[in-house]
Amino acid sequence: MGSSRLLGVARKANQDEFYTQLSDIEEEMRYYRDQFRGKVVLCNCDDPRCSNFFRYFVNQFESLGLKKLITIGYVGDGGRGILFEYSGGEVPSSGEINVCELEGDGDFRSPECIEYLKAADIVVTNPPFSLFRAYIAQLMEYEKQFIILGNMNAVTYKVVFPLFRDGKVWYGPSIYGGGVWFRVPDHYIVRTPNHKEDSEGNHYIKVDGIRWFTNLDHEKRHKELVLVKSYAKEPERYPRYDNYDAINVDRYKDIPGDYYGVMGVPITIFDHYSPDQFEILARAGRGEFPGLKTKTYGPNDYPNYSDLNAGPTIWVDGKLKSTYARILIRRRKNH
Repeated sequence: MGSSRLLGVARKANQDEFYTQLSDIEEEMRYYRDQFRGKVVLCNCDDPRCSNFFRYFVNQFESLGLKKLITIGYVGDGGRGILFEYSGGEVPSSGEINVCELEGDGDFRSPECIEYLKAADIVVTNPPFSLFRAYIAQLMEYEKQFIILGNMNAVTYKVVFPLFRDGKVWYGPSIYGGGVWFRVPDHYIVRTPNHKEDSEGNHYIKVDGIRWFTNLDHEKRHKELVLVKSYAKEPERYPRYDNYDAINVDRYKDIPGDYYGVMGVPITIFDHYSPDQFEILARAGRGEFPGLKTKTYGPNDYPNYSDLNAGPTIWVDGKLKSTYARILIRRRKNH
């Protein structure tokens, strides 16, 4: 079973305990160190007794210049959630953390936990994969800065894509390919090639397609792609869609440097996207950019005409080109 399929199984079983490694947190946070000074950081999906997010921020509290750290852990099956607040001083070890119990179970959506969210400046955590839509929607509702983990396919979600399109959310810089290793509970389904066990008997699985999502700026976001391909020299490489006034680009590396029209590119563009170089227009098949569809097809045009007019499908020369999501982008005129 591949890691992506395993993640899907975990979602269906409400298995959302994927514990982030400290090294992955350290690698990402180094891009934002100057932005934490004087801020209240909330880790609201984290039991402080085992969370590496807590461990990172409590150890770096002084060097980051934090004002306060709040951590909240969810406890299911009718239990009471766990709260720990830290404002500096002696750094507690894992066995010396005197947690407080919440009135509720610690669900981030509860009124009790929302009050802590209101008091925070920056939220940093690995939220439940199965609740990513609700989680990021809540962060936007309360206008919070954040650095959170999620699956890269979330960029195609109805609630998430407009945030990327409008420059309100983007990927963090430290993960842009491959997979991420998470520690998981022993009872998870982990016997796969993407499974390993450490010397202490802890289980880890490697999950593909994981990215950091953030609205804190970082230098890599403004690094532009070097475009070496040419539309004028190789037009056959870039077929025009039947159902969109746009050309197809199969890989972000193939984006032509001499084309300023609309292009359909894979979602991996977001790993290399600079808002200074490109503008994001729409998701193919979603109808969010009026005027892109060249015509509406009927049953006499294609046997599968209903598929052609709905969903993120791409057609070239009367044949289904791809069912993978495509993002419609355009070069900015000054680039």
